[in-house]
Amino acid sequence: MKRQTLAFIVLITFFSTASNLQAQITEDDLQELVGTWKLDMSPQDTTDDNFAMMSITSISENSVEGEFYRSSVAIREGRVNTQRGIIYVALVSGDNSGEYNSTFYCEDGILYGTTHAVDRGFLAVWTATKND
Repeated sequence: MKRQTLAFIVLITFFSTASNLQAQITEDDLQELVGTWKLDMSPQDTTDDNFAMMSITSISENSVEGEFYRSSVAIREGRVNTQRGIIYVALVSGDNSGEYNSTFYCEDGILYGTTHAVDRGFLAVWTATKND
């Protein structure tokens, strides 16, 4: 019985320590997203030049502000989630052709995202690298 109790305590200690090792997102990590990003709107095709931009002017634990796709297209309803030790962002933007729902996450300085154009009926997959 003592051996089972000891094994149980060791397992509990291991799992609680492992969960505490998960990366914590800091304010500095969030601020790394502030700036201008070059979005490759067709990352699967290295021969094209289908690029857009995103400018993040402000980011906090709960929200993101800036422009998405091109200058003067404001980010609306920008939200941030860091619960899993990864920065996830969701936002709404839009122009004369409709609204766009975009999401992305940041990994090793690259953004991996999708944009769903509800009114135009497509889902774009993109990557982004920081210009500055």
